[in-house]
Amino acid sequence: MSERITDLIHHAYVPPAGFEAPQLGVFKASTVFFPTVAAMRSREWKDKTAYTYGLHGTPTSYALEERLATLEGGEQCLLVPSGLAALGLVALSLLKSGDEVLLPDNAYGPNKSLVEGELLGWGITHQYYNPMDPEDLEAQISSRTKLVWLEAAGSVSLEFPDLVEMVRICQRRKVLTALDNTWGAGLAFAPFDLVPGASPAVGVDISAHALTKYPSGGGDVLMGSVITRDAGLHLKLKLTHMRFGIGVGMNDVELVLRALPSIALRYRAHDVAARELAAWAQTQAEFVQVLHPALEESPGHAHWKALCSDAEGRAAGLFSVILDARFGRAQTDAFCDALQLFRLGYSWGGPISLVVPYELETMRSGWPAHLLPGTLVRFSIGLEDVADLQADIAQALQVLR
Repeated sequence: MSERITDLIHHAYVPPAGFEAPQLGVFKASTVFFPTVAAMRSREWKDKTAYTYGLHGTPTSYALEERLATLEGGEQCLLVPSGLAALGLVALSLLKSGDEVLLPDNAYGPNKSLVEGELLGWGITHQYYNPMDPEDLEAQISSRTKLVWLEAAGSVSLEFPDLVEMVRICQRRKVLTALDNTWGAGLAFAPFDLVPGASPAVGVDISAHALTKYPSGGGDVLMGSVITRDAGLHLKLKLTHMRFGIGVGMNDVELVLRALPSIALRYRAHDVAARELAAWAQTQAEFVQVLHPALEESPGHAHWKALCSDAEGRAAGLFSVILDARFGRAQTDAFCDALQLFRLGYSWGGPISLVVPYELETMRSGWPAHLLPGTLVRFSIGLEDVADLQADIAQALQVLR
């Protein structure tokens, strides 16, 4: 019996090579075997030429990293457990006590919490700049500034900045730039090549991406990525990644790999539906302002049009509305509660449409001058029929009438 158990663990069977199928195999490991001590001592994990330990990658995670780098036009990619973890990895790798980081005032809320909490406690200061004013950004850059965060479009209120000019300012001032590229998803514009053919190149240094959204597409995976073009910068990020033992599960990697081939089709479907609903929302008296970069009246529309410059432009499936100021918090909540197809929930990029009311005044340094007074509600458009979603919003508006 004991011999059979040993044979079970050390079984001699090896499957034949040459198996190919549409989906890659899922390689899960903590321990990785070496044929000899010499091989153990000589293998290098930093450049993906070999495998040493599961935390540093398997064929499954290497494959996703390479495909994501291709999607965004980068050269190197690291996987992390969430989009927020991607933002944190950038901060942990590049900032130290005495440094300062600049963020747009419409930055992703948890990134603000990170700089106001942990980073400030470690002696790393921060400033918020006006995302619609490149001159304000430049005025705030100092000798202490080591990193500038960018967002296009801005979180929740969806302003589209002059991303090209902001990157040029940072390049002139020799400050690293990191873009939260979750909205663009590597499809709306090329983060590392914002001005095709420009010399020197105009692009961000780092693209952070919440794979939880469009790359996953199912609302069932938490993962993030950090993508670069510079090998030295990537190594700095990768060493921090290693020292903190940051890893992802290969079953989650499998789900993103399976969804990735359809990302462009899904992104386009979300985009088309969101634009149609945003245009219709402009006709509803209860909404005094509709925020979507493709709408001419939306803040930063011209910047979006210049950057996302294919035949029709591209945009994520999000739009926000400002409810007339006469509607208070209770009425706004009642409107959201009355929605039936739109579910109350955070995140976006999945098949089910979502809605969230925000108290924007608590998320900004002050109420943005380009927004009309009222209460902001953000819609994330899923893959339902547009007519059904429009009817759902219309019936929910009855509680305000």
